Amino acid sequence: MRRILILGLLFFTVSSNAQDPVFSQFYSTPLQLNPAFAGVTYAPRITLNYRNQYPNWPNAYATYAATYEQSVEALNSGFGLIVMTDAAGDKVYRSNRISGVFGYKVRIKREHVLKFGVQAGIIQSFVDWDRLQFVDQFDELNGIGDGGGGTNPTEEIRPESLNRTIPDISAGIMYYSPKFHAGFSVKHLNSPDDDLLLINNNLQAGLPLRLTAHGGWEVILEKGNNRRPPTFISPNLMFVKQGDFGQINGGVYAGLRQFYGGLWYRHTFSNPDAIIALVGYKVGVMRIGYSFDLTVSNLATAPGGTGGTHEVSLSFNFEDSKEFKRKRASRRYTDCFNFLN
Repeated sequence: MRRILILGLLFFTVSSNAQDPVFSQFYSTPLQLNPAFAGVTYAPRITLNYRNQYPNWPNAYATYAATYEQSVEALNSGFGLIVMTDAAGDKVYRSNRISGVFGYKVRIKREHVLKFGVQAGIIQSFVDWDRLQFVDQFDELNGIGDGGGGTNPTEEIRPESLNRTIPDISAGIMYYSPKFHAGFSVKHLNSPDDDLLLINNNLQAGLPLRLTAHGGWEVILEKGNNRRPPTFISPNLMFVKQGDFGQINGGVYAGLRQFYGGLWYRHTFSNPDAIIALVGYKVGVMRIGYSFDLTVSNLATAPGGTGGTHEVSLSFNFEDSKEFKRKRASRRYTDCFNFLN
């Protein structure tokens, strides 16, 4: 079968099929980063995320995610639910994912913890065949049209199935203390095959393993209390490798009472990629953040540029409610991460 050429659709579909979407605000999507994060906050937390990558291209990538997590202290455990949709090429190719997450905590010392996490769910992929355009439909004079307002026919054969649903399993481990955390996760342990484009035999079938290593530490500049959050800085590092693709994110996250922000640099294995800037505000149990990825790779000099990448996160951490603040204050120790609160 012939490759799809128009509007870079092949680039979109192959890229999205071979790689997971990775949020620039990875600290606001901890369950996407590592299932061992499940339940690290004392109270329930709900997070919504939106990512719009390369908006100057024709509806290139859009990713939506929603997560819920809950700690169960009596079981030394945490539970979570992740729902994510990734759309490429103006939703010609879509991938929907839903999974449950379980994390178990082993306290090594009073404030030193080792956590294990597992994640299991399904991935559903869909291709809108009727919106694809192939080489044999193009005419030198009229383009894709037949000159009479219609579309040239194609000899490509419609696949029997344009949907695929397959299981997906992941796992992770993490160590943390009040000032330091480090973790490692492996996504797609069963190498799920969500490749709907087997029409091109050169495309790789199955999602390759996604390996993620992350870590960071916190420096408290001013302690907080029940009336105001602390002031702190948190240098952090993330490494991701999936198939031939890899990236390193390094930077710093900072909190100044109700305000927070950060600055990171992302480098892929082959070239510099982006500078990421974040601003955010926290009030009560709600936190909202906006980040922008400034493209610094060769794509930035392409006609029209990329438009960068926009991300918005909205989270509700009920650990900051008055009820849970009283309960947390009565505990002998806490598992709080300031950059997650």
